[in-house]
Amino acid sequence: MTLAELGWSDDFEREFKPHRERGWVPARLIRETPINYSAFILDDDGELEELDLVLAGKVWHEAENDAELPAVGDWVAVEIGGEDVDHVIRARLSRRSCFSRKMPGKTTEEQVIGTNVDVVAVVTDPGPDHSPRRMERYFTLIGRSGAKPVVLMNKSDAFPPEQCEEAAQELRELCPEAEVHITSALKGDGLKVLESYLSPGTTMCIVGSSGVGKSTLVNQLYGDEWQWTSEVNDLTGKGRHTTTTRELVPLSGGGMLIDNPGMREIQMWTDEQTLRDSFADVEEVASQCKFHDCKHGTDKGCAIRAAVESGELDVERLDSFLKLDDEIEELTRRAKKRQMTTERRAKRNTRIKARNLNDRIEWEREQRGEWR
Repeated sequence: MTLAELGWSDDFEREFKPHRERGWVPARLIRETPINYSAFILDDDGELEELDLVLAGKVWHEAENDAELPAVGDWVAVEIGGEDVDHVIRARLSRRSCFSRKMPGKTTEEQVIGTNVDVVAVVTDPGPDHSPRRMERYFTLIGRSGAKPVVLMNKSDAFPPEQCEEAAQELRELCPEAEVHITSALKGDGLKVLESYLSPGTTMCIVGSSGVGKSTLVNQLYGDEWQWTSEVNDLTGKGRHTTTTRELVPLSGGGMLIDNPGMREIQMWTDEQTLRDSFADVEEVASQCKFHDCKHGTDKGCAIRAAVESGELDVERLDSFLKLDDEIEELTRRAKKRQMTTERRAKRNTRIKARNLNDRIEWEREQRGEWR
């Protein structure tokens, strides 16, 4: 095993040079818990070794939000400890890509799903799980991440071929950049598709709803029953979660996989430009509106309304675009409000800590990163 097979690159090596001069070693995070991290490093014999790590206070302090803290897939600089001394994460390297969503609920926090990812594979089916509107969200988030989008229209053995092809073609039209495959995990052809995207140094993130065969595909990639699978309700098409933690695993055939628990919510975490790019067809029609600030309702000369009435533009796709646009606008508004609140609290805490000598000394040490 080499660092390159774990995803290391010349860019990472250049960025890591000053850390190496300090005696720190590169490690790739494979797991995170509320109290520590696990990572792979290469020992002196070139063997893969898993270590438990703690986060240095300086790294935590310098992160502006939780999304900037180390996450599964990140490369970090580690100071190796001893028998009674923790191994410590001293720095996080820049990310080549970052696949994330908005944290479920009303928060404005970003939830990182996987970093330094080359391919994001979405597993769905042509039956109860088929939802072009939800896939639009996936495609938008993947587009922002910089990873390659791949879709597995799974469970082809359980549905008529015509239904499978119709569902797959609908997704191809939604996102021409995505490669959509009709597969059956039970027949093993889904495994062949996934393996075609994996090579030494490549990282794939696999996502999808519960009950679509994702864990079966993951088990096949691992080569053993790494995850347990469960029965799916025939009426609702839903299954129990079979993956409970986010984890990066090197595969024996080459490449690495980040498996994720089934996702009930795909809330937007992206920017306005990425949304426009994902809905280029809607944007092209909108550019023909008479007024640049057209609300696409009762405004005169609205090209969007005319396209819907003529059947040129699907009304459901338009509604999806407007809904996602509203979500991004609301997210931006909440983020600005949260930032203002955070800045006010920081100023208040600074004033409080400066009132006595001991608190002022502690605060100055925190600013210099002299704590864990």
